[in-house]
Amino acid sequence: MNSISIIGAGIGGLALGNILKLHQIDFSMYDAAPEIKPVGSGIMMAGNAMQIFDKLGLKEKIENSGNTIHGISITDESLKIISRTNSLALEKKFNSCNVAVHRADLQKILAENIGFENIHLNHRLQQIEKKENYLLHFENGAAIESRIVFGADGIKSKIRSQILKTGTIRSAGQKCWRGLTDFELPEKYRHEALEVWGKGKRFGFVKMSDRKVYWYAVVNEKNFDPAIDLQYVFNDFHPLIKKILEATHQKDIILNDITDVSPIPKWYSENLCLIGDAAHATTPNMGQGACQAIEDAYIIGKLLENTRNFNVVFEQFQQIRRHKVDYIVNTSWKVGRISQWEHGNSIRNFLMRLIPERINQKQIEKVIRLEL
Repeated sequence: MNSISIIGAGIGGLALGNILKLHQIDFSMYDAAPEIKPVGSGIMMAGNAMQIFDKLGLKEKIENSGNTIHGISITDESLKIISRTNSLALEKKFNSCNVAVHRADLQKILAENIGFENIHLNHRLQQIEKKENYLLHFENGAAIESRIVFGADGIKSKIRSQILKTGTIRSAGQKCWRGLTDFELPEKYRHEALEVWGKGKRFGFVKMSDRKVYWYAVVNEKNFDPAIDLQYVFNDFHPLIKKILEATHQKDIILNDITDVSPIPKWYSENLCLIGDAAHATTPNMGQGACQAIEDAYIIGKLLENTRNFNVVFEQFQQIRRHKVDYIVNTSWKVGRISQWEHGNSIRNFLMRLIPERINQKQIEKVIRLEL
């Protein structure tokens, strides 16, 4: 029997594993993937996540694996600034900066620090039952009994649906392509993340490593066509966008729906707790999905410094995290709506340009400040 089982070896589950290891708490981790290999695309680790990686002794390794980002800009189709945040003041205040990194590289760093012997691959959870303890049944035929269970199994969490019996996945009505390509960005964009807003569509890009650029493209679902040509869709954007798309191989593009989970009343039950997307999946418009999962793990670790009564920890965890997470889910949903307007864009851009940069700084500081 396991004392503690973590279901899911994504970024949230791996972050929790690192936190438990730091506190010398034994656990076993299970993931559906047959192997840990370089799949997926890019991801931005914001200052809140990087502060936590600093406490784990991993900040420098992650910075060296990715690219430090010192500014975040929203622009119009011609790359004219609508809104810009210079992160240098916040970097100094929190001793951490944004880092764009390949998701697979980040997962590898986190997994190596845990030790691969604690991660059981090819274990896709089929069913979880509550008896005296929890019985975990996997599709490969394995059955495990566990006293404590953490559900880090993502937006389609089986733990959430089978034990807490809650959670409605909401569609934002948007389609998102994510891509990786070898591309030499102009020097002024090499340490900056940009999101370009058009009419019912947007395009973001950031340098991720020496030669790799990570990009994403979003269109409203009503305008989606499976045979869509992205170069044609973004033909009215700055020529740099077309060049990035031209440089990308089809095999390096992933297409997804943009979704989140409507807020659920409780993230925990007896001896069981959800973290990350399983508890509070958010749309990606604030770049905080994985960062909030990492922050979940950090808060659980801080609470375990005071007590090893996990049920007390779980209740306090939700009390501490709820307000911030709800703010991010709701704000991200609104930003996603505004960014995809098909009419009135010039008025939107004009009004956003009137917002002082210090207001944007305050909003970002609110997000990256750790709660404990």
